[in-house]
Amino acid sequence: MRVRETAVAGQFYPASATEIVAMIEHYNTILDKHINMNELLSMRTNAVIVPHAGYVYSGFTANVALRLLGAQQLERVVVIGPSHRVYLEGVSVSDYENYETPLGRLPIARGVVERLKEKFGMTFHPDAHAEHSTEVQMPFIKYYMPDVSVVELVYGKEGPEHLSLIINDLLHGHGTGVVISTDLSHYYDIQKAQRLDSICLDAVMKLDPTLLHQGCEACGKIGVEAMIRTAKERGLRPHILDYRTSADASGDKSQVVGYASVAFREEI
Repeated sequence: MRVRETAVAGQFYPASATEIVAMIEHYNTILDKHINMNELLSMRTNAVIVPHAGYVYSGFTANVALRLLGAQQLERVVVIGPSHRVYLEGVSVSDYENYETPLGRLPIARGVVERLKEKFGMTFHPDAHAEHSTEVQMPFIKYYMPDVSVVELVYGKEGPEHLSLIINDLLHGHGTGVVISTDLSHYYDIQKAQRLDSICLDAVMKLDPTLLHQGCEACGKIGVEAMIRTAKERGLRPHILDYRTSADASGDKSQVVGYASVAFREEI
């Protein structure tokens, strides 16, 4: 049985299930005190943008979106993230049978994998899948959606137009959720970081991909642009769930990284 083993457990997030659960419960205690969660969890969405840094920095922001996604009664979740370690042409699909997390294994949605390989000519580059941008989402998915199956897509040199076709295909019908993974600006002082990040978020809120190219420095900008294009085509409305920087955790405002989570709302 081929298993996608954890690559960054104990680095980006705890290797202990007990510690992960404690962190998620802590995030939710804060959320429940400051947000009307009944209203938030009533939102209909099957696509979100989330960050992918260490949990101590971006876990709270990612948790908001994945908790919301967990309320949607999904059957499968596709996580799409940029390759940070390996040069890659196109998109690699996780051609495994199970995905390991400290909270237990998630089955790979084999039918989706085979369809993506056949319809879009996707191939499997194993080295590209030791990737933190996708892996850090999986413990949240296992916590909130213990019975779903997953697919991991890692992209490198890829056109957002083509990736948008893939996302649109995934969202056709019901039962599939899509998670787009990206951090925002990297290692600027907080004033510049917030200025650059506002460009990214403005592009998302206006569903205008041209704005992304006016200063947005998200590492997953290709995925964000692809999601904007898909949302515009499908009539989805963006809703910013959380924005913060690493300074919220570290206190260091001289070199920060920006994080945001966004849900794309379906109109009732």
